[in-house]
Amino acid sequence: MAVWRRLCSRNLLPVSLLFYLVLHIIDARPANMSAAKEKGPTNKDDNEILPPDHLNGVKMELDGHLNKDFHQEVFLGKEMEEFEEDSEPRRNRKKLIEIFTKVDFNRDRSVSAKEMQRWIMEKTEEHFQEATVENKNSFHAVDPDGDGHVTWDEYRVKFLASKGFNEKEVAEKIKNNEDLKLDEETQEVLESLKDRWFQADNPPADQLLNEQEFLSFLHPEHSRGMLKYMVKEIVRDLDQDGDKKLTLSEFISLPVGTVENQQAQDIDDDWVRERKKEFEDVIDADRDGIVTMDELEEYMDPMNEHNALNEAKQMIAVADENQNHNLELDEILKYSEYFTGSKLMDYARNVHEEF
Repeated sequence: MAVWRRLCSRNLLPVSLLFYLVLHIIDARPANMSAAKEKGPTNKDDNEILPPDHLNGVKMELDGHLNKDFHQEVFLGKEMEEFEEDSEPRRNRKKLIEIFTKVDFNRDRSVSAKEMQRWIMEKTEEHFQEATVENKNSFHAVDPDGDGHVTWDEYRVKFLASKGFNEKEVAEKIKNNEDLKLDEETQEVLESLKDRWFQADNPPADQLLNEQEFLSFLHPEHSRGMLKYMVKEIVRDLDQDGDKKLTLSEFISLPVGTVENQQAQDIDDDWVRERKKEFEDVIDADRDGIVTMDELEEYMDPMNEHNALNEAKQMIAVADENQNHNLELDEILKYSEYFTGSKLMDYARNVHEEF
């Protein structure tokens, strides 16, 4: 805890990363509260009322790190779980062939950038629909009276209950405006959630969230206003000179941990190279060496069709061995690990016969 406070006081960690770490600290050790803490494991469903750390189909994480699974998320959609490391290779190959035939919209046995763009948009929409369905269940969990609106106090009670506190006692203390006696970490998370809560409250602000606003609270990628807020938070964490823009040096200087050995140094070097390439080749649209909030917002917008086309071209280029700017079946099978995260043995065996 002493190390934690030193990090906070010296501003060595960005705010959103602090938020991420605090959530995990609280998950690992429920906060102390007089006569209000319950024993027992936290229910998985309870965690669904918290904004997720990772957003499927969005290029950047909430803490400013790049989404390492982005290519697979926008290529596989909700079928990602079917391609696990221990899955049977022949079954995975068959499934990948099926996906190829669906992406190949005009049935000419090759995938163009336009076809891949169309597919990426469809898969992104799948993630959106999945989040909407999950949100419906999460909203009902925090709307106990079923009036279609949730107050901050109602949400606060459910949040603390999900962290091990006695729900009835918390609700009573809030109703009577009594001190909840929360520890520093829990209070810090509540303040961050409260700020995000009121950002999700669409004008005219009524300090209540309906189901759609609650979706924006949990998934900022579903709302242009919340996406702007998310971008603003990331820029604030990375911006070292306060000009509300990002230079390359600022973008690659996000803390990733102390380098303790050569292996860790190699990991950090790879991390810097990846961020440098993404900054120069993708995010900095006008190539002026500066990333504005508008550029970062366009980069992070999962429903941006221009971004989807650029992503499609990049994905094809990775596997385009014959340099025809299209993707053939044998190419996608050979580079299956890039598209699915799973290697296929004997990828070319009987490809055309199976197809």
